[in-house]
Amino acid sequence: MPVSEWIQGRVFNFVHLRNLVYNTCWEDPRLDREALQLQPHDEVVMITSAGCNALDYALDGPAHVYAIDMNPAQNALLELKQAGIRQLDYTEFFQVFGRGHHPCFPELYQQLLRPNLSPTAQAYWDRHHGFFSNKRSFYFRGTSGFFAKMINLYIDRLVHLRSDLMQLLNASSVEEQAAIYFGGLRDAFWSKPVRWAVGRDTTLSLVGVPRAQREQVEAFHHGGIAQFIEDAVEAVFTQLPLRDNYFWRVYLTGEYSIDCCPEYLKLDNFLRLKAGLVDRISSHTMTVTQFLLQHDRPVSKFVLLDHMDWLSSHRIDWLQDEWQVIVDRATSDAQFLWRSGGLRTEFLDELEIELHGQRRALGLALDYDRQLAGRLHQVDRVHTYGSFHIAKLNS
Repeated sequence: MPVSEWIQGRVFNFVHLRNLVYNTCWEDPRLDREALQLQPHDEVVMITSAGCNALDYALDGPAHVYAIDMNPAQNALLELKQAGIRQLDYTEFFQVFGRGHHPCFPELYQQLLRPNLSPTAQAYWDRHHGFFSNKRSFYFRGTSGFFAKMINLYIDRLVHLRSDLMQLLNASSVEEQAAIYFGGLRDAFWSKPVRWAVGRDTTLSLVGVPRAQREQVEAFHHGGIAQFIEDAVEAVFTQLPLRDNYFWRVYLTGEYSIDCCPEYLKLDNFLRLKAGLVDRISSHTMTVTQFLLQHDRPVSKFVLLDHMDWLSSHRIDWLQDEWQVIVDRATSDAQFLWRSGGLRTEFLDELEIELHGQRRALGLALDYDRQLAGRLHQVDRVHTYGSFHIAKLNS
């Protein structure tokens, strides 16, 4: 392996296994829930990330949601949200996870939240409860939050675009959004230093994009990853309504609003989760393969996010093992969702698995719903992935 790739791998592992990376989920669960059509008998295996989408899926009332992540900090965040739902009232909960800070958080943590956490999560938040204790938003914490904070400092102090940006976020129509963006905001924001910065591997590691995923993007996007990011931002701001785009609002302001926030932060949904749905979620710090090897129940829904991009270059053997245990544990009608930086995921189709006693290429074992995936991908509010995939096992 070249020295540059070895260094990049060490940096990425340091960032991802020792820090909170994702302080909010960066995948649109509205797409997932329409694709999954969760039912009371469904058991869901998913990647935890920041836990927002696990709470979102629970609102559809599946039997159980298993949230899996190799990074214990990500599972600690999901546990903190679950404890908050169980122990706080809605106003307190929204102040913590909607506004990103609470002046009395140390007391809330010690008296109400900490006793409801696992020892691992307690150890993490004992060290980091200051993330919520002052006016610096939690959504500017962690590695992706640090990047968001730098972008906001650039907007406020260097290019002075805060007023234009707020007009954009509060625009009443897509046409008004496009007029604001193309009317000067785009050219002022996308300076040469910004284009250079967003294309650096170190910057990309902060927001959870390893070299292997960069390669997936650049295999299909001739302008490189910096141009891909700029094109994605332009599509979000000029082609999709921003009025309910809580992903970009929290990234660019450090907080949600009552009218623009994840489903778990809405009053009615908060009360439904508190009434018992939150107890249908469990978190597990391990790989998907490790979890499924010790899990003896069939799984009907798998939400694999984009983590397979990460393994596409040097860990294809891990993917082979993962998909074998996935099909071994999957129900006959199981459904799989994943995302990719690339437009296609041929590296998956070429894997070989054993299914029904026969050795088969994974691409031949899966029945893709490309029409539904394509339609949903077009209205993805995040819009930073190259593709969205929905598949079932061929009978």
